[in-house]
Amino acid sequence: MKIAIGQISHETNTFSSVPTTKSLFELWEWDYGDDIVARHKGVEDYVGGMIDRACELGIEVVPTFSAFANPSGTITRETYELLKQALIDGLQGAGEVDAICLALHGAGVAEGFDDLEGDLLQAVREFVGRDMPIVVTLDLHANVTERMVAYADVLLGVNFYPHTDSYDRGREAIDVAKQMVDGNLRPVMNLVRLPLMIPTSTTNLSPAKDVNEVCWGWEKRPDVVDCTLFHGFPHTDTPDVCVSVLTVTNDDSHLAQEASEDVANFVWQTREAFFPHTASPSEGIHLALQAEGRPIVINETSDNPGGGTPGDGTHLLRAMINEELTSACFGTIYDPEVARIAHESGVGTWIDVQLGGKTDSLHGEPLQIHAYVKTLSDGQFLQSSPMWRGKQVDLGKSARLVVGGIDVIVCSVCSQVFDEQIFLLHGIDVSEYKIVALKSSQHFRAAYESIAAEIITVDSPGLSSRQLSSFQYERITRPIYPLDDVTRRV
Repeated sequence: MKIAIGQISHETNTFSSVPTTKSLFELWEWDYGDDIVARHKGVEDYVGGMIDRACELGIEVVPTFSAFANPSGTITRETYELLKQALIDGLQGAGEVDAICLALHGAGVAEGFDDLEGDLLQAVREFVGRDMPIVVTLDLHANVTERMVAYADVLLGVNFYPHTDSYDRGREAIDVAKQMVDGNLRPVMNLVRLPLMIPTSTTNLSPAKDVNEVCWGWEKRPDVVDCTLFHGFPHTDTPDVCVSVLTVTNDDSHLAQEASEDVANFVWQTREAFFPHTASPSEGIHLALQAEGRPIVINETSDNPGGGTPGDGTHLLRAMINEELTSACFGTIYDPEVARIAHESGVGTWIDVQLGGKTDSLHGEPLQIHAYVKTLSDGQFLQSSPMWRGKQVDLGKSARLVVGGIDVIVCSVCSQVFDEQIFLLHGIDVSEYKIVALKSSQHFRAAYESIAAEIITVDSPGLSSRQLSSFQYERITRPIYPLDDVTRRV
């Protein structure tokens, strides 16, 4: 058996002023053929799971094309056309295969293409024909559409946020594809879209944890292949944005509909619980200083590069400096200019620079700082987080600056913090600090929940703020909760 594999993954924040071009993809991943296997084999992500499971089952994988970019603004039309053509060309070069497994995101937006994945799947389906099994993995934040459902045979979503089950979904994609090829599975999908948006919600806490348990209850039924709550991606402005529930069964449309409706009703009844109070940076710092133990982790959810923000926001760091904190570290802030200056100046020197706040004013103004250059690095390390463990990371020229009593990690590539590796690279053991501040909404939890005495989330103006009413939506489908007073499902 031969299965073609590929990936095109981008979470698009349409409020971002940074257009997503081919060069941004190339910064992270733009691979063909065997280079895909070389990058992903042994890595606990979607494609890594596909490769490992196929190997275990004696299935030949035919790598086609794989592209990944860190979340950012709308993908340019030219870039999307290149992505789509590269995937089609890769499938053409694969020759005769028995099935196709693709790792997509579900919240991609390109110029002229609100539903990037729907358009991409239509193009693939038209190329390979109706009878070819197409199994797709999606991110939990996918804005799932009927078009995606129409052109794929099976859509599998991760259940966890942080996405520690990406590898498992990749393995499952191969299993499902094999069952289809062997004639043991005739998948039927049912999608329920809710008039609801929710902010980032970790899944080991209620209410998302409770919804997953309802989904898993349905998955215990013999003919239910998968039942997933898709949180959707609210930091974009297209008609497709919403929370949804998707159920896959083995040739039982009634069961699929029953499961999706049941989960959707539960989500709707508990919707208000998805909107807890979030502290401001100043409030978060005061709470951290009062908390016992160490480290106390403060995550700045509103400037999460994993949600398409610039990563150079200064609201939290400014508050830390104003509080004259000691035994505190901050990671990371995106500022290639300051990283370059630090490298040119050298370890052991002092520099006067304007740090951060250079993409826009929403995330805070630049900080005028007098900093000591403590350590320098190339920003390269292997990710150790349970999410995507083994991934090679390159954040470019990086520096550890000491500002008062705060160690600040400055990087040349915009990225959220997944684990402690970027700190260790610069000689920082986070367990020795009272306060560890970082830019991330939830993915950091996969590594930090086991080492943090407490985690405090703070929110401020930013493109991944939990305050959804702060965004100027113009194109989403209305009415939608919490922007509108929606009392019942429509």
